[in-house]
Amino acid sequence: MELSRVSQLIEGNIVHESDTPPQLEFAFSSDLMSDVLRFHMEKTILITGLSTVQTLRTAEMSNIECIIFARDKKVSDDMVELAAENNISLITTPLTLFEVSGRLYSNGIKPIF
Repeated sequence: MELSRVSQLIEGNIVHESDTPPQLEFAFSSDLMSDVLRFHMEKTILITGLSTVQTLRTAEMSNIECIIFARDKKVSDDMVELAAENNISLITTPLTLFEVSGRLYSNGIKPIF
């Protein structure tokens, strides 16, 4: 699924789009970055409410291509800069993790776990 479609489905705002447009097939929802680190994820969206630089570092280590920040979490300039360096797209949405997960799953995104 293309980034613009993902954003449309979740009433999102694309804060940063990577240079290489991701083709997203999977999603993983978590606020616990230790859970995220358990998996190596290709073509995957991380859905979280944890809006920190550590989230970007975790995504980089897990090979995540897109992060959705739920519950209207704000993204700092440092986070956008780090996302640009690591080719990670960022989206914000007012929806909850549950709502985002449900909408993406209903439209063909597969769960990681």
